[in-house]
Amino acid sequence: MAIHSALKLYTSADTFTLEPVNANGSAASENVVINRSNGAVHLNSPATKVSTDEEVLNIFGVIGFIRLLAGEYMVVITERTNIGRIGEHDIYKVKDYKVLPLSRNNLALTASQVDEEASYLSLLHAHLQSGQFHFSYGYELTHTLQRQSALKDNKQPIWERADERFFWNRRLQSKFIEDKQQDLSNFILPVVNGFAEIKTAEINKKPFTFALFSRRSRHRAGTRYFSRGVDAQGNVSNFNETEQIVIADSGLEGSASALPGGQIVLAHVQTRGSIPIYWTQINNVKYTPKLKIFENPETENSFSKHFETQKQFYGPQLVINLINKKGYEGPMGVAFQKHIDTLNDADIKYHHFDFHHECSKMKWHRVSLLLDHFHEELVSQGYFKAEVSKEGQEKVAQKQTSVVRTNCMDCLDRTNVVQSVVSRWVLNRQLREIGILGADEKFENFDQFESLFRNVWADNADVVSCAYSGTGALKTDFTRTGNRTKAGALQDLQNSIVRYLKNNFMDGHRQDAYDLFLQYEVDGKKSYPLVDTRPIQIKALPAVLVLGFAMLVAAIVVPEDSLSTAVILFGSFWLAVMSYVFQFIVANGVSYVNWPRLVPLPYVPVSPFVAKVSEKVSEVKAAVGLKQE
Repeated sequence: MAIHSALKLYTSADTFTLEPVNANGSAASENVVINRSNGAVHLNSPATKVSTDEEVLNIFGVIGFIRLLAGEYMVVITERTNIGRIGEHDIYKVKDYKVLPLSRNNLALTASQVDEEASYLSLLHAHLQSGQFHFSYGYELTHTLQRQSALKDNKQPIWERADERFFWNRRLQSKFIEDKQQDLSNFILPVVNGFAEIKTAEINKKPFTFALFSRRSRHRAGTRYFSRGVDAQGNVSNFNETEQIVIADSGLEGSASALPGGQIVLAHVQTRGSIPIYWTQINNVKYTPKLKIFENPETENSFSKHFETQKQFYGPQLVINLINKKGYEGPMGVAFQKHIDTLNDADIKYHHFDFHHECSKMKWHRVSLLLDHFHEELVSQGYFKAEVSKEGQEKVAQKQTSVVRTNCMDCLDRTNVVQSVVSRWVLNRQLREIGILGADEKFENFDQFESLFRNVWADNADVVSCAYSGTGALKTDFTRTGNRTKAGALQDLQNSIVRYLKNNFMDGHRQDAYDLFLQYEVDGKKSYPLVDTRPIQIKALPAVLVLGFAMLVAAIVVPEDSLSTAVILFGSFWLAVMSYVFQFIVANGVSYVNWPRLVPLPYVPVSPFVAKVSEKVSEVKAAVGLKQE
């Protein structure tokens, strides 16, 4: 039986009751009753008498349960958007949700805990509102078509077969998953965070479906500067699996093996992810944060684990490193090459392509050099191809045997450009093979589909970038139009400024929201700090900077004689104050960054001023201690 696609949620003072609704509108034969006082779950509990205070809500799935200070909360989907179909399965996007407390009181929380609970709820809502969450009741969205094909004889429930890397709400579903006394599988809905777009298209009067999915890993997830590199398990930051799918009438191929009334499906997969060593960039309010490569004895082991996992899922690796060979990015390239050489794995083909150098002065057509470099490997790699009869029987014709793993520093802008170029090359081969394109044709010559392809890939770039950096991707003018333009450069400038502001002054809260949803356990033992404990001098100086600017404006606007000695002295004084304050803020930039507070970072940045204050405090304490003795 499939996951229930529609439910009625009955809410009373004592219970939540989930009652599935059949397609014809009748109630299903099973239900789930959740006791609000103790959180106990009962499958197929006898119907209780409907009370007058009972509320009824139509929902489309349960995202899961999260425990905060006041107890458990249930997160449910209240609105969904159908983005298209793959085969006979609808794919949905979460449009709206509700967070419902199991307990109707705050369990005697103190005033400070009430504020802390409000902070946790704010983080939870921020995460749910900012994400791109997709789901399906029948299509296994956590898996590529090739993995789905390998699992077709697996009779386990969908959640149990799901690829746990992309099962974004896996932790929140643990209440249902870990209940071994009853099978709640029909109520466990895997949700994927990432990009999903499904379009109908036509070339040469031959219709087909074009789809693009990017699945974001829930391991080592986070924001741009607070989640970098690799962990002990080999997981890397900003890991995304991107699958491009084509579905067409199998009769288009015109071969004797084509299944009457069936479909032919083709898919190609690429991955992206942070450079798999221990490194970070430490925010300090400067535009380019300081690069730090950690001397960690586990680096080789973690590096090896990452690529072993990659090979396990995707086979041999074609690794494309797009970072600069010179400048502050240079040491990262040297470190990556060193560990590739140390690993010495014949199944890893590594190529360092300095994107900014090779494509300087808007010579973006030179990205095609990567296709030339890996031409033989890309041809050998192939793609997944299968024929599916109208009865649902599948015949696999070929499989993808390796994968392109692309990275730049952030695995966003340069990476997306290169991935779209690789997918373009693959898609032309696929469309020729199934007869949509002629032997010498390219889809670039068909303006309508060319525009569709470019915009879908640019939309993908924006969604993946927003999740990590807080803004849309850079360089999308090339992805959308095929040309690097001045308007695109101006848009990139705007996005870069917004990224700078968000990454320095907002991303601590965004990282906390990721951590609360994916890993942090609220147990009341460690409070979420609500008080700013920085020294008063640190906290006051931004206000002084604003005041100084206001005084300068006043000195220019208010006086009748703007060049009088008093006005010049007044303006000079405030200009000197602003200069000193600005230099102080830059020198102590780490004290002005919005740092995450739930999960400790592997480094503790301390500004020079705070370090001096701490040193003086320690000296005073030591002196007092000596006197007392």
